[in-house]
Amino acid sequence: VQLQASGGGLVQAGGSLRLSCVVSGGTFSSFGVAWFRQAPGKEREFVTAISWSAGRTYYADSMKGRFTISRDNAKSTVYLQMNSQKPEDTAVYYCAAPCTGFEYRVCNYWGQGTLVTVSS
Repeated sequence: VQLQASGGGLVQAGGSLRLSCVVSGGTFSSFGVAWFRQAPGKEREFVTAISWSAGRTYYADSMKGRFTISRDNAKSTVYLQMNSQKPEDTAVYYCAAPCTGFEYRVCNYWGQGTLVTVSS
């Protein structure tokens, strides 16, 4: 399984970005997929995850209401729409799959990450 994340960049506080993660190999439509992030000097943290059918989604408390995860199984792609961004959202964002366990937080493979910088 290989994952390619893209869509990062520089955005002002209050702005929006959409990240994409294209997954190749394996059976994407059967995967749970998650996004994590790692800010400078901090540990990696869970952001959000989506079940294989998109019937279930999970979010870290600080992202609820601002971030939305979705998937297009026909394109083997998962999206992370980030709105009302804050400077503390600055981090490298990683997608991962396949994911299992509690809120799909246990993942086998990871993408290379895409940098999101939110300016104040």
